[in-house]
Amino acid sequence: MTGSGPSSVLLAGGGTAGHVSPLLALADCLRRRDPEIAVAALGTAEGLESRLVPGAGYVLHVIPKVPLPRRPTVDLLRLPGRLGRAVAAAGDAIDATGAEVVVGFGGYAATPAYLAARRAGIPLVVHEQNARPGVANRLGARLTPWVGTTFAVSRLPHARRVGMPLRREITTLDRGTAQPEALTRFGLRDGYPTVLVFGGSLGAQRLNDAFAARADSLRDKGIQVLHVTGRGKTFDVTPRPEGPAYVVLEYCDRMDLAYAVADLAVARSGAGTVCELTALGVPGVYVPLPVGNGEQRLNAADVVAVGGGVVVADRELTPAWIDDHLVSLVGDRARLAAMSTAAASVGDRAGDEHLADLVEEAWRAGRRHG
Repeated sequence: MTGSGPSSVLLAGGGTAGHVSPLLALADCLRRRDPEIAVAALGTAEGLESRLVPGAGYVLHVIPKVPLPRRPTVDLLRLPGRLGRAVAAAGDAIDATGAEVVVGFGGYAATPAYLAARRAGIPLVVHEQNARPGVANRLGARLTPWVGTTFAVSRLPHARRVGMPLRREITTLDRGTAQPEALTRFGLRDGYPTVLVFGGSLGAQRLNDAFAARADSLRDKGIQVLHVTGRGKTFDVTPRPEGPAYVVLEYCDRMDLAYAVADLAVARSGAGTVCELTALGVPGVYVPLPVGNGEQRLNAADVVAVGGGVVVADRELTPAWIDDHLVSLVGDRARLAAMSTAAASVGDRAGDEHLADLVEEAWRAGRRHG
């Protein structure tokens, strides 16, 4: 962005990987565009950002965690004082970094950042990851005309769809080229249809239990599985010297290679998961988290509508469902190929670039009115 963009940007968000991952993807994109740009992040000491942001090479400015109550409670009475301290800390971070644009991704750090940016009179960009916006971004979107969403269905003032900023190892992946390395890395065998099962960093017990119960029968039917269970949720599978493998991992630090071997993925439908699978054209069986405000089912709506995935309710993802539906789906190569094409039709590998364009647009407008 040299000469055509900000010299310093503060990115606010955190608490979960859903906020931190797009934050880091945008940070990397801004730095690719202008290696001289100063990029820092705003977060809390408790969130994933406290580990992931410094680990990615960016400075993290910490502010107090301020949960926004969704209904009247005693916490609501304490909110003004807590929020005031957090807004002041966010303002200090803006001053310390010389930020010319603040970009918020929702989460605990976002609301103080939005209010501090408004107070400082600098441009604010809001990015909403989920189809159904959270409390912080519903507020932030009322404070700025620069609002980017991942999904067209998101209802926010001034919203425009920019897609999801994704990691470069995902957006630059050639699945076919990477497949031999992936098979070797995971101890999988060539020539068998492979199902990738995962439930995010914490895992999904429903998926774990159902597939653990069918580890033998799936291999008997010629289906190979790469199963990422989540920390502390692994289980034992008796290895076989030949035929399709069933590989169990607690954690996978190379999800790009996991996607490279997947003919079908069975997963929760967090926004990041949906966007990564569609960007790569991987057919998905989406099992929305059965709690929250229903955003996970909405996240998968676009890809399901075009035939690139199916949604299965959490309570229905049972060993019997695997027998009755999954086995036949995996065996239908023509359908999987059609699902792959459909998934890719709604995928987008350029969300980081689109959001960086929005940051640049906000900065230019701020200069005109500054």
